[in-house]
Amino acid sequence: MTPDEYCQDKAASSGSSFYSSFRFLPKDKRRAITALYAFCREVDDVVDECTDVAVARTSLNWWRTQVAAIYQGKPQHPVCIALVPVVKQFNMAQEHLLEIIDGMEMDLEHARYQDFKSLQLYCYRVASVVGLLSVEIFGYSNRQTLKYAHDLGIAFQLTNIIRDVGEDARRNRIYLPMDEMQQFNVTAADILNARETENFQKLMTFQIERAQRFYDQALAQLPSEDRKSQRTSLIMAAIYRATLIEVTTSGCHVLKERVSLTPTYKLWLAFITWLKN
Repeated sequence: MTPDEYCQDKAASSGSSFYSSFRFLPKDKRRAITALYAFCREVDDVVDECTDVAVARTSLNWWRTQVAAIYQGKPQHPVCIALVPVVKQFNMAQEHLLEIIDGMEMDLEHARYQDFKSLQLYCYRVASVVGLLSVEIFGYSNRQTLKYAHDLGIAFQLTNIIRDVGEDARRNRIYLPMDEMQQFNVTAADILNARETENFQKLMTFQIERAQRFYDQALAQLPSEDRKSQRTSLIMAAIYRATLIEVTTSGCHVLKERVSLTPTYKLWLAFITWLKN
């Protein structure tokens, strides 16, 4: 198996909404974004699949050495080998790849977030930075597009948090800001024990409205001259926003079930968005 084939398998097996948008890209950009996404999956899996915090930290530190090796042209891991030509062709900053690892490491340090400011740093590292790297692959002519990518990344991660409240709780993680939970009289015990109270519904409505504001803010910042080059990210936005709408229309039962869109619906959204832009 070649490094590119490894990345392809890693991305495809995730079943992510991101992967649904890649197929519309030209071959070189599809290869690049698939390698980047595979990298994100690998370092995320370190945290999600390793139960020993010390071992997980050691693994993440090893990935940091692999990032350094990418820029020296001598990595060992197939994902990093695949990234060697990508970082050169698309001018991807080493510090951004390292920031993604820093974001994943936050999951080893924090099972709770006191306020939105601290949560936003996490969202920036694990999502906005990926957006900034993706923009380099997709291409842009107006630097305003970087602000679009930043805010869209926040919107994506907030959507993930909203969708996965129950799944995260089963790992003893709560990404909803603690001060906002207090504001709506929702306790950690409510979430950990899947108690979908009226107050919880109000809290989730508050979270959804904020995520929608980030989508609106991001899309308003995308310059018209870069809409065509950013069609892939617009496809991602359409799919993620549809997921957020599905959470709302299904009654926000995120503590007990995980909302997902069918592959056919994702493909339809991708096709329609591509045609519109």
